[in-house]
Amino acid sequence: MALLALAAGVVAAACSPLAAINAFVASDTYEFFSARYGADGRHALDIYRPRAATGTAPVVVFFYGGSWRDGERNDYRFVGEALAARGIVAVIADYRVYPQVRYPDFLRDCAQAVAWTKHEIARFGGDAQRVFVAGHSAGAYNAAMIALDARWLREVGFAPSELSGWIGLAGPYDFLPIRNPDVKPVFFFPDTPPESQPIAHVSSGAPPALLLAAANDSAVNPVRNTEALAARLRDAGVPVRAKVFDGVSHTTLVATLAQPLRSLAPVLDEMVAFVAAPTR
Repeated sequence: MALLALAAGVVAAACSPLAAINAFVASDTYEFFSARYGADGRHALDIYRPRAATGTAPVVVFFYGGSWRDGERNDYRFVGEALAARGIVAVIADYRVYPQVRYPDFLRDCAQAVAWTKHEIARFGGDAQRVFVAGHSAGAYNAAMIALDARWLREVGFAPSELSGWIGLAGPYDFLPIRNPDVKPVFFFPDTPPESQPIAHVSSGAPPALLLAAANDSAVNPVRNTEALAARLRDAGVPVRAKVFDGVSHTTLVATLAQPLRSLAPVLDEMVAFVAAPTR
């Protein structure tokens, strides 16, 4: 009953921070650091280093969702802890959101966060040669664009080929015409550039992908987005693993990274296995 109550609470708070589940997060599995990757107040990130790590560890840079309007890295401590407890250095990055910026400036922020990670993560026990980008919802879009559209990493001196892979949780990868009124001004709708869509940037040189979604996602259609992008990647010869889970929603998909909700879907296990062997 406690599990069902917590899951129901997360669903009810779908448009607000996920701080409620952080009350269940362990604090003895990681070492915590904060840093800045740029001059703006939103150019900040948190690092979760595995406390039990020996040698260098793989790194996941995680971008949260919020319709490119909301979100705070502090609310995603449960993501950082989940990954650190499994031997992965987690970087949870803030980025500027609407109305401060619109497309594509938040992608430039995400690229800067990845560049900072590549340059600095060795100081925190991370392997700069094993960096993945990941995200949920709007954050999965950000991760997809960083991994697929070379423009953004090129601006900061890197290339998608230097990523070990990318992970998308319930990501919108092909969403024109835009239906969500909150998202329309973010992408200048109805004048949204076609190149804003991740599915338009699939190429044979894209890094391996893990795409996870909820079958009952009422916010982001998993067939049009997750399954269609996976098919496009496979056609291009890119290694991709895609899974759609029953029993979770758009919000609880990412919430399953928290210890009390992991029995709902093996999202954390899928992410950890992918980081260990991204081309499996």
